[in-house]
Amino acid sequence: MIEVSALKKHYRVHRRPPGVAAALKSLFRRRYDAVKAVDGITFRVAPGERVGFLGPNGAGKTTTLKMLAGLLHPTSGEVRVAGHQPLRREPAFLKKVTLVMGQKQQLLWDLPPAETFAMNRAIYDIPRRDFARTVDELTALLGLEDLLEKPTRQLSLGERMKCELAAALLHRPQVLFLDEPTIGLDVSMQATVRGFIRSYNERFGATVLLTSHYMEDVAALCPRVVVIDHGRLIYDGDLRQLSLRIRPDKRIVVRLDRPAAGGELARFGEVLSATGTQAVIRVSAAEVSGAVGRMLAALPVADLTVEDPPLEEVMSELFSASRKAAEGVAP
Repeated sequence: MIEVSALKKHYRVHRRPPGVAAALKSLFRRRYDAVKAVDGITFRVAPGERVGFLGPNGAGKTTTLKMLAGLLHPTSGEVRVAGHQPLRREPAFLKKVTLVMGQKQQLLWDLPPAETFAMNRAIYDIPRRDFARTVDELTALLGLEDLLEKPTRQLSLGERMKCELAAALLHRPQVLFLDEPTIGLDVSMQATVRGFIRSYNERFGATVLLTSHYMEDVAALCPRVVVIDHGRLIYDGDLRQLSLRIRPDKRIVVRLDRPAAGGELARFGEVLSATGTQAVIRVSAAEVSGAVGRMLAALPVADLTVEDPPLEEVMSELFSASRKAAEGVAP
């Protein structure tokens, strides 16, 4: 469904020091720096896949999504989405894709979302019967019953995002490019949006390419991740395998009936935190069963869980290793 080959997007950026003299000088002679926003990435996404597209700020994620959606032209490389070249912006292509950006909105500020929906129906030439059925389905899935007739400016951020998603999906796109769709939302609303994206993907077989700095979004929705840094691809594969490769250890979260001393806990592994009756202990994956058994035998355990390291730590270590490799420094 998505094919990207040796994709590049380079910019020439004007640089000058501050000050009036520098401003006057730049009128006659300008200095430009080359910025490699995207620098030769290659990947493919199959129909119906949910893929996380990850990277630190400035890695090139949004630039890539804009090229996939046809908003930017690549400097070089090949892109095909749903059998089309995005840069041509053909009507048949535009009806197959949607781009949702958490920091941008298409809703008309002083009008209710229903008016934006009606405008999109006309833009995409959606038959009225199909439009009414789709609006009813999206309203039920997202709980929009009380929001459609309110002016957009009176909606909360979470309510606006739900309406944004509905507006972007009225034409039943086959490919969803989602750029930070849960940014700024509270925990409850994030869960609602994640559940809706999963439901839409499963019901209609849509392909999802998601960027997010909330690792809960990625862990809940994306079995596979494509990771870029400084415009270059540094990982493409299974999310769990990435965690095992970068951080093969496990964390034992234990809650006791009474507080335990740090020395009492240290014999089971590395104590990451110990507050009151709860402690987090890091052990290697091979030692988990033995450490759990010894804890149950030696401590007054009220509750115990074994968890993977936080995904934020895994991604941080991956980015750090990538930058050291780029600088020629041994990790």
